[in-house]
Amino acid sequence: MRSVVTDAAAVALGRVVGTSEGTRVSQTTAMASVVMPAHDEATLIGDHLHRLLDQMPPGALEVIVVCNGCHDDTAELARAVPGVRVLEIPEASKAAAVAAGNAAASVFPRLHLDADCAMTGRDVLRLAASLADGSGTLAAAPERRLVLARSSWAVRAYYRVWQRLPQVREGIFGRGAMAVSADGQARIDALPKVLSDDLAVSEAFSPAERRVVPDAVVTVRAPRSTRDLLRRRIRVVTGTKQADRLGTRGPAAVTSPRTLLRMLHGEPRLAPSMSVFVAVTLLARWSAQRRVQAGDYSTWLRDESSRRV
Repeated sequence: MRSVVTDAAAVALGRVVGTSEGTRVSQTTAMASVVMPAHDEATLIGDHLHRLLDQMPPGALEVIVVCNGCHDDTAELARAVPGVRVLEIPEASKAAAVAAGNAAASVFPRLHLDADCAMTGRDVLRLAASLADGSGTLAAAPERRLVLARSSWAVRAYYRVWQRLPQVREGIFGRGAMAVSADGQARIDALPKVLSDDLAVSEAFSPAERRVVPDAVVTVRAPRSTRDLLRRRIRVVTGTKQADRLGTRGPAAVTSPRTLLRMLHGEPRLAPSMSVFVAVTLLARWSAQRRVQAGDYSTWLRDESSRRV
């Protein structure tokens, strides 16, 4: 079995052989590792792992799924996919799962991929190549393709604004996928453990050290209902408040009223969507106050609607 990579992704990693059809990935050495924490992800994990490894030669990616506190058949479904190594830990903790996956993984560059997000192996190689091109990039993320087809009008309105925010476009958080070099991973390991881990990681790298790779894409499912959106945003707000207390969130990652007004001035047609965005944001902040006051930075409010098939 072979995979033809038509761009410079695999070439930059120096592990390819030429063919008349394009560039064929060598099967001898893993070119990147993928660490995927998974908690009760049986509805999606099989399809996502097949998508990740489809048309990739055996051994091209070191894929480690860490099932944490699962009560469904996530582990069995992951084991059924050839080329996937499955670890199981009893604690339902993403941080603990990531730590276990990092301890087991042996290859860099390394992609941290949420189990409810989907990428192809080719796009993983494109991220890996961006870390091996001599540019000094330590962390890279793919473009985000947000699936909103089954979402309510209010959810679509919220994300119509959210996706236009400068920090959302330029940062490498909120994508469910992030690739790092060995030096990048070392920097992440030194960070305090926080609820909004991808925001903390994004902020740990300067704009010159991180990049969004336009040729790589991750598919992210949006919540279907306003209630599920709010659960997700309460978790995000709680995490950002924790980051503020620890000093790990810079001013560029903060959405200011001035930013929203400037956006609305440039696109007046966003007014209805902006009203939804502001309402959800304020409600999420209000709802997160009790968790912040109690120092509850461990409860993971999960959106189940985006996991329904």
